[in-house]
Amino acid sequence: MTGTRAQLRDFLLQWFGDYFPGSPFLWYDLIVLAWIALFALILHLILRLVSQRLVKNRFSEQAAQPDSKSPLYSAKKLARNISFVLQGAVVVIQAQLWVPEGTTFLYLIKMITDQWIILFALLSLFSLLDIFQAISDKRPLSAHFPLRGFLQTIKLIASVLTAILAVSLLMNKSPLILLSGLGALSAVLLLVFKDAILGLVAGIQLSANNMLAVGDWLEMPKYGADGDVIDIALTTVKVRNWDKTITTIPTYALISDSFKNWRGMSDSGGRRIKRSIHLEMSSVHFLDEAAVVALKKADLLSEYLESTLLVIEEQNITKKVDMSCTLNGRRLTNVGTFRHYLVALLKQHPHIHQGMTLMVRQLAPTTQGLPIEIYAFTNTTNWGEYENIQSDIFDHILAVLPAFSLRAHEAPTGSDIRQLINLNSG
Repeated sequence: MTGTRAQLRDFLLQWFGDYFPGSPFLWYDLIVLAWIALFALILHLILRLVSQRLVKNRFSEQAAQPDSKSPLYSAKKLARNISFVLQGAVVVIQAQLWVPEGTTFLYLIKMITDQWIILFALLSLFSLLDIFQAISDKRPLSAHFPLRGFLQTIKLIASVLTAILAVSLLMNKSPLILLSGLGALSAVLLLVFKDAILGLVAGIQLSANNMLAVGDWLEMPKYGADGDVIDIALTTVKVRNWDKTITTIPTYALISDSFKNWRGMSDSGGRRIKRSIHLEMSSVHFLDEAAVVALKKADLLSEYLESTLLVIEEQNITKKVDMSCTLNGRRLTNVGTFRHYLVALLKQHPHIHQGMTLMVRQLAPTTQGLPIEIYAFTNTTNWGEYENIQSDIFDHILAVLPAFSLRAHEAPTGSDIRQLINLNSG
């Protein structure tokens, strides 16, 4: 304390002793406290005004619609926390200017302001990391790098170190003494932070191997997850299911368990159609001449029928086959012609990807009939468009079955059984 401030202090103490006898030091401390508080308030208003101007100029494009995840919101929090740190430092300086060294009052002010500065310094670091996260979320490449998990790890480590520093200041001991004592608590710390450590390792593996990213379609039946990944954090991964519910999965579970990532389908530009229609096997037969003439009128079959019938006729003549017996020679079947029709239909379909696998195959007959499977890919991965394309194709398939004298297999219903009973009783 300089000579001028010492003279002012002595004057105030004498004045309080004359007019408020018995407690001049208490009144002096109250005056100093009021002055420090007033100075801190004025400094807070100035810093707030300046910081708002700077932040709005820097993030002017987001000022219209700020939200809790925008850089503007985090920048405002950072400016506010830094201003509180500066206010704490100013309070300490002011206290040292007006309060003599070694007094209890000065010790209390220093202890409180030290904790204040440490707390808001930590919050400032959190706000700075939130700005990095908000800026990263707006970049397309950030989805493939789980930055949130790394930032949460930094926050966790900073919180532990800050707590150690705060306790060491309260105890008036070196932080190294507390750090040296943590070695004995390593097992407890590993147990407490087990999920965080496993999540950090899992996040690194997911990022390094490009296994999962925000926006991917993840399917993990064990956890009831089937939807879009909306967040990859340090310890959890959030999935918004198609029914709009949220499933939370431990991050390390994505390494220890298996899951399906549909990103490959989305990136390929095509989505698979793999569906069968079951035909009634009693409706399968050879095509007679009248059926061939009728089917030749179809644009998708005329060329196939002409070329195939010519080859069949040449082979049967060459081998001198007795065609009066249906067991001899080659003949066209309605189901085989139907398969070729479906292939031609898919090859000229505007929404079927022609660069990917395209086939119509006959599967092994079952009690449910003869399965004819469509295996192809649409040229869109949009779910709604995909379902419409698939439905339109099978609507058409069901409608053209009678043209080939084929019937779709249907299990008997209650109505069928009742009609049968009525016919037998009649």
